[in-house]
Amino acid sequence: QVQLVESGGGLVQPGGSLRLSCVVSRSIFGIKRMGWYRQAPGERRDLVARITSDGSTNYSDSVKGRFTISRDNAKNTVYLQMNSLKPEDTAVYYCNADLWSDSLKLRTQNYWGQGTQVTVSS
Repeated sequence: QVQLVESGGGLVQPGGSLRLSCVVSRSIFGIKRMGWYRQAPGERRDLVARITSDGSTNYSDSVKGRFTISRDNAKNTVYLQMNSLKPEDTAVYYCNADLWSDSLKLRTQNYWGQGTQVTVSS
């Protein structure tokens, strides 16, 4: 059973920083891509940032220049460093991962974490 376990959420003042972490419990054939999504109340779940196994990244326009995604392949962990936080960043943040499901790396299986609340408020 694969689990994605997130940590690092909380309450922070505008302009502050938080660092989210997500650990993938097991990956037999490796992890193709990891990312972070967020969902505010009444809104859809949107991509925040993602990173491939070779380190390529992409970000939503709303977080470019403020958030940085990184990963530690040896630890099956992805991080999201969030700086200059704004009230509109308030949401539940979800970790997402595409794991290779075969040794030839032809197919992937997608997994979600349980989510961690980030609240930006004074």
